[in-house]
Amino acid sequence: MNPLNRDQYDNHFRNNYRSAAYHNPERSWDDYSPAYEYGYASKTGAHRDRDFNEVENDLERGWDKTKANSRLAWSEAKEAVRDGWHVIERGLPGDADGDGR
Repeated sequence: MNPLNRDQYDNHFRNNYRSAAYHNPERSWDDYSPAYEYGYASKTGAHRDRDFNEVENDLERGWDKTKANSRLAWSEAKEAVRDGWHVIERGLPGDADGDGR
């Protein structure tokens, strides 16, 4: 999978979100999709060269404006956003946060 290919990124998470440790079976793809979108947009945009932990508070503040119809509170969405972020990070040159992923 090329994580920078938007269709491949979306398909990866659509096919795998239910097996993620953070998945809540009471939540659907429609709940998780905006979180993955937020991770993608954040890591490929304004926060491209930054560490997730550096910008986590900014991301939390922006979640309510970004989440669309998702029922996830930030506490539920955070790990999906982080997961999306790290998939993009692996597709970019270097390792901005030094975590090896």
